[in-house]
Amino acid sequence: MLITILAMPRPTLLPPAAKRLATAPVSTPPTGFFGRCHTPHLVLGHAVTGSQLVFGTLLLFCLTPWASPPVALALGLLLAQTVGNPFSRHTKWFTTRLLQYSVVGLGFGMNAHAAVQAGREGILFTVASIGGTLVLGYVVGRWLGLGRRVVHLISCGTAICGGSAIAAVGPVLRAQDEEMSVALGTVFVLNALALFAFPPIGHALALTQHQFGLWCAIAIHDTSSVVGAAAAYGDEALQVATTVKLARALWIIPVALGTALAFKQKGVKVQLPYFILGFVLAMLVNTYVPAARPLGPALVGLAKTGLTVTLFFIGAGLSMAVVKAVGARPYLLGALLWLAVSCVSLWTVLRVV
Repeated sequence: MLITILAMPRPTLLPPAAKRLATAPVSTPPTGFFGRCHTPHLVLGHAVTGSQLVFGTLLLFCLTPWASPPVALALGLLLAQTVGNPFSRHTKWFTTRLLQYSVVGLGFGMNAHAAVQAGREGILFTVASIGGTLVLGYVVGRWLGLGRRVVHLISCGTAICGGSAIAAVGPVLRAQDEEMSVALGTVFVLNALALFAFPPIGHALALTQHQFGLWCAIAIHDTSSVVGAAAAYGDEALQVATTVKLARALWIIPVALGTALAFKQKGVKVQLPYFILGFVLAMLVNTYVPAARPLGPALVGLAKTGLTVTLFFIGAGLSMAVVKAVGARPYLLGALLWLAVSCVSLWTVLRVV
């Protein structure tokens, strides 16, 4: 989602966490044993490092049927904490685009009638959780003494769609890169925890596929982790979670406009998230064009593989330097909001659905 601001940002004082993140050695190669992996060697006439070979091997594994979204994320995290990501700039560029293409591909495995029903059921949860999260974030953020913009970015990321919401609202706030990084770092770390934690909790509570998909869409921040956790739970959970989450993502438009009014910003232009329209179009083709249905399983399979690779890229970007540089207070805010949304939505799903 793209938001263009027709004004120059104003200089602001950074909170301590933002200052630490601005100076954190995020891309510094590791030293010691793992540092040797960054020494180039000639292979078939090309200079190749050990870290590049490890990255390529893990990426190839993520393309196989044995890899799942949680496994891919774990491999990415392992890579980030050991030899590091040798292609960090490239993976950042590919992550967003690959996720969008994968979401569109998932539409070829869904039925429009079932999606409409899931969307109707999830709208009340969506409205209540978004409003409640933004209010709670403002109160807790003030209590923790965090900057207003960082608080709003983390709250929007928790309330709507993780990194996409932060990337959309940030320019509206005229947030600096460091403030954006603090919010993104907080949300991505909690996303990783959610991807591992939610499926076991769902099984322990004997949630149905429908209940788990709805809970994921409400309680997990980013679309990638929502789809990854739901895919690990089952096909029906995947369909419900993807539909409700993408419908929820559309709320970034009114929230961005409301942010502009609340922070008294002018010159805001909001564009639709076109990949969501692509998902809807793919779903309609699968539902109403019988000739296209035989292609559905292959396209959905490619989409799931793309999602797996996306989570590998996300994990590879979460180095310990990024985690430490965010600071404790943003994590505390994000964790409190996440726990509140998760617990309230789970209680509601168990009682209502």
